Amino acid sequence: MRTYEGGCLCGDVRFEIKGPVEFPHTCSCKMCQKHSGSLTQVWIEVPGDRVTWTGKAGKPATWRSSEGSSRAFCGNCGSTIGAIDDKPVFAFAIGTFDTNNRQELMPQSHSFRAKRPKWWSVM
Repeated sequence: MRTYEGGCLCGDVRFEIKGPVEFPHTCSCKMCQKHSGSLTQVWIEVPGDRVTWTGKAGKPATWRSSEGSSRAFCGNCGSTIGAIDDKPVFAFAIGTFDTNNRQELMPQSHSFRAKRPKWWSVM
């Protein structure tokens, strides 16, 4: 069984995911832009029961961002971790993974392309 590990900048929030990741994608919606500080956020999703929080902070801090979902971040350093849906499905920003160059993490789709700046012509 494949295992993925990652965490925030200061290391207080750490996670381990067991099993395959789902729905690798990019998103350029305004909420993802604001949350990540980037024009596009790169995500994977995983059922909540396959996630173990291993850092000293335990689960990340959250802010209720919309009906059905909360944005997750480190309460100490502020690093984006991802989003926690009510389902529960956890969406992790791929930049938080210790090893983020695995083939299965490559985005397969892009949401909200129209929200990218007009000068962005890639993808």
